Amino acid sequence: MSTKSIARAALLIKRDLTLGTLMDRLERVHGDRALVTEADGGLDLTYEQAAKRVRRWAGGIAARTEPGDVVVVATPNGYEQLLLCCAAARAGAIPAPVNDQMAKEEITHVVNDSGASLVLRSAVAVDQAEPQRDAHQAEPGDVAALFYTSGTTGKPKGAALTNRALVGQLASAALWPARLHRDEAVIALPVAHIMGFAVLIGLGVAGIPTYLLPRFNPVRVLDAIESRRSTMFVGVPAMYRMLDEAHAAERDLTSVRVWASGADAMPADLAQRFKRMGATVTLPLVGAVGQATFAEGYGMVEVGGGVAAKVSPPFLGAQHLGEALGFALPGYSMRVVDDVDAEVPGGQIGELQVKGPGVLTAYWGDEAATQAVLTEDGWLRTGDLARKGPLGLLVFEGRSKHLIKHGGYSVYSLEVEQCLEQHPAVLEASVIGLPDERLGEIPVAVVRLVSGTTLEDIDLAAWIAPHLAEYKTPKRYVAVDELPRTGTAKVQKAALLGLFED
Repeated sequence: MSTKSIARAALLIKRDLTLGTLMDRLERVHGDRALVTEADGGLDLTYEQAAKRVRRWAGGIAARTEPGDVVVVATPNGYEQLLLCCAAARAGAIPAPVNDQMAKEEITHVVNDSGASLVLRSAVAVDQAEPQRDAHQAEPGDVAALFYTSGTTGKPKGAALTNRALVGQLASAALWPARLHRDEAVIALPVAHIMGFAVLIGLGVAGIPTYLLPRFNPVRVLDAIESRRSTMFVGVPAMYRMLDEAHAAERDLTSVRVWASGADAMPADLAQRFKRMGATVTLPLVGAVGQATFAEGYGMVEVGGGVAAKVSPPFLGAQHLGEALGFALPGYSMRVVDDVDAEVPGGQIGELQVKGPGVLTAYWGDEAATQAVLTEDGWLRTGDLARKGPLGLLVFEGRSKHLIKHGGYSVYSLEVEQCLEQHPAVLEASVIGLPDERLGEIPVAVVRLVSGTTLEDIDLAAWIAPHLAEYKTPKRYVAVDELPRTGTAKVQKAALLGLFED
């Protein structure tokens, strides 16, 4: 790496980096290089152009808010949402991005729960102000943004994440040798989802241009990679399954050097297939040589992105790390504990807990939920099950009974159950995740109905549609007279799977 490259990287790795100063810093490092191109004639920006927009939008937000106010960013999925979050932080506000797939009722809850003073549905409302030249002063440990996620209390909760969590952890991406070869990453992730947000920041810091599709479509993604000769793709396992089903193996994807996945467990055999579709390098007169690398991360919204990662290099089977979560990222510790937070012996399954710089400071305005998820000494209770395997690596063993992973999204069963039980004909509902080869799991519901009522008499899908995002909606329903229960009257959710065997 040249002296200039080291100097540029040092500028981004400085510990004072915040969400509000991010685009200024990136402009100084990458200048007029390409930052993002959106499909369908959307944004096409250099780093300089993006930084100018952030300064202008920050001026508009500052004119309508006070420092510390929450700004809900409810724009359509796209790079504008990320830039508006940067602008809000620059103005001294706390952005709260929301997924445009959320129902109106869910967005209203976020606005009310956060106490937002401003809701942005596009940049037009803040685009005519004088630019804010200097960012509002903030510290790395200050809350930078709120990311709402469905919680075990049944309503979305705002994870308060610091500047250190959102941008400090990704600063090392500046060491990527972006100026030594051409790169481009194809992305079709929701920006309001912590994975999409973190990936875009990481790519921006690394100097890797992004081609962004507002919605995932396997054929369009394959077309983009093939025609643009893109070198990276980042998605969730469900996307890889759909790409595979869309005949990815019949396309020329040899331009891809790195495939990456997160938000759910990636099947090793699927990762291996995609490694073979890519290549290590393409040489003049020779063509594609070798295989691509496959990288996989483990994380969640409560840690601002990832806490562990594993990499499968070319020609090394993706099975070499098995079901391991990977190695802890710098600054993070992981442990497996029992019900009283005592570490369990190697090989024994327990709850995974993590500790590190990205762990949320609190659930916004919800002290009880915060105390439930954080131990007194700062460990985050993930709700995931794990065991310590060979070489001390932690092996993923499943999820807590409340969490369903559907196409990379987290769906908490209690939130869906409470929504169903508001229907006058539903006495009780129990929602579980049904294993699905493409999407990981799909939410399904078992309900007890008012006497004399059948599922044919009511349309539960239509009932739930205005209240919850589509990915949370149960895909199948079964009515029963009684739900199986434990001795303490808790529903035995494992026993419900047999109702869907057909």
